[in-house]
Amino acid sequence: MAADLILASASPRRLALLAQIGVVPARVVAPDVDETPLKAERPRDYVLRVAAAKAAAVPRRDGEVVLAADTSIAVGPRILGKPADEDDLARMLRLLSGRRHHCLSAVVVVDSAGTMRSRLSDTMVAFKPLTEAEIRSYVASGEGLGKAGGYAIQGRAEAYVRRIDGSYSGVVGLPLFETRTLLATAGVILG
Repeated sequence: MAADLILASASPRRLALLAQIGVVPARVVAPDVDETPLKAERPRDYVLRVAAAKAAAVPRRDGEVVLAADTSIAVGPRILGKPADEDDLARMLRLLSGRRHHCLSAVVVVDSAGTMRSRLSDTMVAFKPLTEAEIRSYVASGEGLGKAGGYAIQGRAEAYVRRIDGSYSGVVGLPLFETRTLLATAGVILG
């Protein structure tokens, strides 16, 4: 018997990415989890912890599998979450301008027996040097608000990316290779 999948995320991007691999969740639940980094927490540890907390926050019924994810941008030891406002977004873009950074995307699956498994995708992204006019224009577009690191690679920000080494879907918010592997192990039928 195939397991029913619960997506522990309110992200329409994650839902669309799942559809790309032929997966339609039986339910979508937005978990309420504190995403504040702990003092001196390393970015890798942070995304894994938050993804696991999201998965654990969603109650499972018999036969259900929970999928949760978290994506964050790391510049050295600094974790760039979602910008608080437009000024914070502009600050993040200035920090990313002309630099390489890590996009860390953790995926956690809790199978129908309650076993939790996780994978981490680490993608290196290099931005071109941004002009103040480009930063102002991007901030004004509103696209970066609500996005980890203040940008959406699947939108206008892709024009600022000089190079990407790793998982494009991971930068969007759900690394499909890692996700597919975990879901197959948990008994979810894949398209």
